[in-house]
Amino acid sequence: MGNILAFGDSNTWGLIPGSFPYRRYSEKVRWTGVLQKKVRNMRVLEEGLCGRTTVFEDKYRSGRKGVNTLKKILAGKSSFNSVVLMLGTNDCKKDYAASPTDIGRGIEECIDQLEEYVSPEKVLLVSPIYLGDEVWRPEKDPEFDLASVNTSRQLKGVYEEIAKRRGVNFLAASDYVSADEKDDEHLNEEGHRIFADVIYDKLREMKVV
Repeated sequence: MGNILAFGDSNTWGLIPGSFPYRRYSEKVRWTGVLQKKVRNMRVLEEGLCGRTTVFEDKYRSGRKGVNTLKKILAGKSSFNSVVLMLGTNDCKKDYAASPTDIGRGIEECIDQLEEYVSPEKVLLVSPIYLGDEVWRPEKDPEFDLASVNTSRQLKGVYEEIAKRRGVNFLAASDYVSADEKDDEHLNEEGHRIFADVIYDKLREMKVV
């Protein structure tokens, strides 16, 4: 049985929009769980973590620097048929003051790690959904600001250029799904279902499934 690694943040973990303390959608709702039902001949290894970034250290929570965690995960498995990489939303937080280009450099460091274990044509780089216009409000997620919203909307172009240059596959989540208005940051149940279908179709196109 082959392995598909889904490496991402809270939208891979399945955080329920607007929940606090954070609650998680069940496996049957999360896009990774829906995808698993579609690819019965492979295991979807779900590696989502709230707050995960590409290369930035979270001063409040340890272990969120994705490039470090990714290396450990890759080294712990014998092989992967494909990797779905979707990070960048948390890199937009105001504390990091990162430009779209900075975030692109971070995602490339993750790709560097991946290519030690998986061939580029089996890597699917996903630019994340856009942050909603009011994500920064106190009742939503004040770790973001207005600049964060603008930055999130520039990641698609940055990631697409990286994918072309690096020879990996590309998909823009923002072309298909959007953040729920409850928090302007996370997918709702319908979003997870739609996104699972989109990822499945892309993996078929890549001849992974």
